[in-house]
Amino acid sequence: MNHSEMKTRLARMIVERTFRYRDDPPFTLASGKQSNFYFNCKPTTLDPEGMNLVGNIIFDMLEDSEISAVGGLTLGADPIANAVSVISYQRNRPIKSFTVRKDVKGHGTRSAIEGNVAEGEKVAILDDVITTGKSTIIAIEKAREAGLIIDRVIALIDREEENGKENIEQQVKKVESIFTRTDIMYLYEQERE
Repeated sequence: MNHSEMKTRLARMIVERTFRYRDDPPFTLASGKQSNFYFNCKPTTLDPEGMNLVGNIIFDMLEDSEISAVGGLTLGADPIANAVSVISYQRNRPIKSFTVRKDVKGHGTRSAIEGNVAEGEKVAILDDVITTGKSTIIAIEKAREAGLIIDRVIALIDREEENGKENIEQQVKKVESIFTRTDIMYLYEQERE
């Protein structure tokens, strides 16, 4: 399956498993805002086929970069980072994965970053969904505090609202997504016809 075919299959999985739309009652987002649509990426990113597709697509986006590791705020970024890491090893260009803790434990190393990464490494911050950008920015800040160099951000889905992408771009210049809300809504509407 080539890159384009993988993206098409992943988009269909997102419409089937991840995307929900309803007029009433609306969904309450993490930001507290009400919305008629919701993305729960875990049924896709924790699925074997979904992990394979996401891992390959993001690896393709990173293949020619100098990035040595990928990670983001737990839990949304974890399966994505792990998928990229496994695929990268299989494709002979290993990229490590790491997790950014929401809360640092009061014992052990007391590190906000878990994984085999070291100060000075060039990394990509991953997220499943960008809305306000808050969780991505938290991951960026904690990664920087650990001495990691943030090259770019990649999200599975950009909801294209609340200035999420723009908020992140104030921290990191290169912010990409595999899909936007517009992409998924278009496919959703096509499949409803």
